[in-house]
Amino acid sequence: MSGYAVKKIDEMEGIYRGAFKRARAELGVESFGMQIIDMPPNYENYPEHDHSEDGQEEVYVTLGGGGKIEIEGERFPLDPDHIARVGSGVKRKVWPGAEGIRMLILGGVPGSAYEAPEFTKLGEPDPSAG
Repeated sequence: MSGYAVKKIDEMEGIYRGAFKRARAELGVESFGMQIIDMPPNYENYPEHDHSEDGQEEVYVTLGGGGKIEIEGERFPLDPDHIARVGSGVKRKVWPGAEGIRMLILGGVPGSAYEAPEFTKLGEPDPSAG
């Protein structure tokens, strides 16, 4: 892998009907998790979840559109003017607004070397297929 990579987001390998872009793998990032997620307007099925099992904290950065991020039952703006960090054991859910949302999500386990989940690797099967 060379010392740099530049890719067009819409040409990155995607899973979950193209909504989850394997940005980390496409760019060759190995030190932290990084994915791009596109969600349509008013989509309600983004899963509420936490990372208590793997210890990962996440940072949510809006690249386009907007919506809200629900953290422990409280909703906060998620748009190009706001950024959110959520700790591993904290429940979170994203609620896209009327324009939908494109998010960059960064993740890692504090104090640990990053280990990429299999489904984020290029060429791995799409978990939603089948």
